[in-house]
Amino acid sequence: MAADAFTRVGHFKSTADFRSYLESLNVNLPLDDEILPAPESPLAATYDYRGFTIGNRFCIHPMEGWDGDTEGNPTDHTIRRWQNFGLSGAKLIWGGEAVAVRPEGRANPNQLYAAEHTKGGLGRLREELFKTHAERFGSTDDLYVGLQLTHSGRFCRPFDKAKMEPRTLYRHPILDRKFGIDSDDVLLSDDEIKLLVDDYLQAASVAADLGYQFVDIKHCHGYLGHEFLSAYTRSGPYGGSFENRTRFLREIVEGIRSQHPDLDIGVRLSAFDFVPFRPDPEGGDGRKLGPGIPEPVSDHLPYEYGFGIDADDPVAYDLEETRLFLDLLRSLEIGLVNLSAGSPYYNPHIQRPACYPPSDGYQPPVDPLVDVARQIDVVGQIKVDYPDLLIVGTAYSYLQEYLPHVAQCAVREGKVDFIGLGRVVLSYPDFPADVLGAGEMATRKVCRTFSDCTTAPRNGMISGCFPLDPYYKKTPEGQRLRELKKEIQT
Repeated sequence: MAADAFTRVGHFKSTADFRSYLESLNVNLPLDDEILPAPESPLAATYDYRGFTIGNRFCIHPMEGWDGDTEGNPTDHTIRRWQNFGLSGAKLIWGGEAVAVRPEGRANPNQLYAAEHTKGGLGRLREELFKTHAERFGSTDDLYVGLQLTHSGRFCRPFDKAKMEPRTLYRHPILDRKFGIDSDDVLLSDDEIKLLVDDYLQAASVAADLGYQFVDIKHCHGYLGHEFLSAYTRSGPYGGSFENRTRFLREIVEGIRSQHPDLDIGVRLSAFDFVPFRPDPEGGDGRKLGPGIPEPVSDHLPYEYGFGIDADDPVAYDLEETRLFLDLLRSLEIGLVNLSAGSPYYNPHIQRPACYPPSDGYQPPVDPLVDVARQIDVVGQIKVDYPDLLIVGTAYSYLQEYLPHVAQCAVREGKVDFIGLGRVVLSYPDFPADVLGAGEMATRKVCRTFSDCTTAPRNGMISGCFPLDPYYKKTPEGQRLRELKKEIQT
């Protein structure tokens, strides 16, 4: 479905118009009629997390900027982004950055990684965030900041932006074909996994030494932690049974707890997945990609290659094992949970709903509001069953002008604890401060989901909001991106 096949969010003039359109889609979203400023807004409410008071209900998602140096250190681009996190007014910074635990585990050669020689740079990011937050808001006593630890697994490009060097846990009949994997050489051995656990522990030590309050053990979006959860066909201690597929996490948690008992632990989780999608070859018009359609799966049923997925109908979710995983987190005394879905590499519409696709994606198969509502509904279901967990929700950016209306209603109704923000703070970093301070938004800064922040890194450039942020618009990458998009469209 092309972007002009549905009404874009920015065209609605009132919440009444927006609500009517949602009803026409048979989409149910929590929706308030007006944005309330602090202190009346539910988004201004504090949250007591194990004795620490987090100052409001906005959370900044971790992002991967493709803008570090090749030695794993931040550059001025990275530092500016973290300064903007501090200026945002959000009081929960979830990981801030996707930081690899070893250089070979990077998704690109410019991704940050944790090591002794990068410790100063990772520390400076935290310092700059706290400094800018204190300058604008006066105090950082209610600011809770973590560092996300990751290994990109199947999607590693550690030394050459154009060359994938995947490390996987099992052979995947669709993704192997999609990404050109044709041998078992890429499979991690059990001994390599044990060494990787040690890398996570060393990275957690770096975070603890620098004063980060928690680390996120990333289990989302098709990266390695997420792939463990779907390793049904793997033999040995890290595959097959639920106990084996969660052994990796349990070993990391045990090690962190023994070495740094005061360092908290969170998990960002893809709560459900779908089969990979591809552009419909019959649906394009020569200039535009076709709408997304599922890859053929008739030869792979029951489907054993996704987590939180209906094995008999892999374009539907099944939360049975998701709940088992959350039960495990609860038993491990992990109370920080950030919920997402799917993967930007093979089904981005369920993970990051957008009006326009990235260059390697496809047109939305349905109105993106359907995909937004699915994530918000799933998170709401989980929150009801796990009231003791701090739950962060995802997929709000596509709501644009109506993001605050949906967010404050969702928090008020107990459907979620924190509203996770990603793309929107690239174009509009002070969005939380404006919403809470004045009960209004600067609509000219609102992310319109053009996907340039994805298309740029997919083509070897830094990630940023090239259409709306003058800082990125005037860069050489901004010019290259504009030229690339013209080539794609002609």
